[in-house]
Amino acid sequence: MKMNRGSFPIIGSIVVLLAIVILPSLLTAYGLSLLTQVLIFGLFAMSLDLLVGYTGLVSFNHASFFGVGAYTAAILVTRGVENFWLTLLGGVFISLLLAFLLGSLVLRSSGPYFLMITLAFGQMIFALAWRWRSLTGGDDGLSGVPRPNLGLPISMWDSQNFYYLVLVFFVLSSVVLWRIVRSKLGRVIIGVRESESRMQALGYNTWLIKYLSYAIAGGFAGLAGVLFVYFNGFISPQQLDWSMSGLVILMVIIGGSGTLVGPVIGAGSIFILQNLISAQTERWPMSMGIIFILCVMYLRDGVVGHTIKLSKKGLKNYERFRNNER
Repeated sequence: MKMNRGSFPIIGSIVVLLAIVILPSLLTAYGLSLLTQVLIFGLFAMSLDLLVGYTGLVSFNHASFFGVGAYTAAILVTRGVENFWLTLLGGVFISLLLAFLLGSLVLRSSGPYFLMITLAFGQMIFALAWRWRSLTGGDDGLSGVPRPNLGLPISMWDSQNFYYLVLVFFVLSSVVLWRIVRSKLGRVIIGVRESESRMQALGYNTWLIKYLSYAIAGGFAGLAGVLFVYFNGFISPQQLDWSMSGLVILMVIIGGSGTLVGPVIGAGSIFILQNLISAQTERWPMSMGIIFILCVMYLRDGVVGHTIKLSKKGLKNYERFRNNER
């Protein structure tokens, strides 16, 4: 039976989904913990990819939404709110609110000015979390966040159960983001990235399009933050720092921006390499830095983008070979 090319991405997605469903039963406790982190940061990186890869906005304050979502959930839990769904909605809502507020300010600039102003706002929020000790715990952070109680006869203290909870949110978020980038709104967002002046000439409010993209990305980053604080049981101002935004940008670049699946691969690559190299040498940051430089130099489209290019090239060569045979 002959399959068309469009069926391959669907088959690939099904295979990957089956793999991540089956993997927990094959991994050690440490491996399962690592895989859970990859899914959480994969969601975080996908939310940034909506800005970087699809809208063409490189933001250095994306960690603000991740950290604010995490802090909101942690504050609610430590203040006695035990309902997981309330803390989840609270974290996502506050992150969305912050994204709407900051978006109205930072999107008045563009290019390197946009990058610098997002960096400035990100560091302002980091400083606020650092100094507001009565609410955030200051540099000590907030600890003692227990695993969520879903009101079901299953315990989230079981690492495998919690992994599947994260997996459900990861898959649902992936589907929603995929639908967004494939929708009319997604095509307009890509059009703004390619040529904002042309989209303006066609009558589109490009500022509003970028504003919506910025807010949606902030909301999903907040969701990732809520899942992270329940996984980690602790949140500190470090998760709001510009270095966290830089790390997730690196995930997008290494995996391949504008692909959604690329940032997830980038997150997995960074976490796996970090754990493998740090187990062999104390100078693992230098080794990681060299690897990142090589990736940026020789894999400019990221792992996924480079793979797609090679696949297209191989397919063209195969079709040329078949035509010559005829």
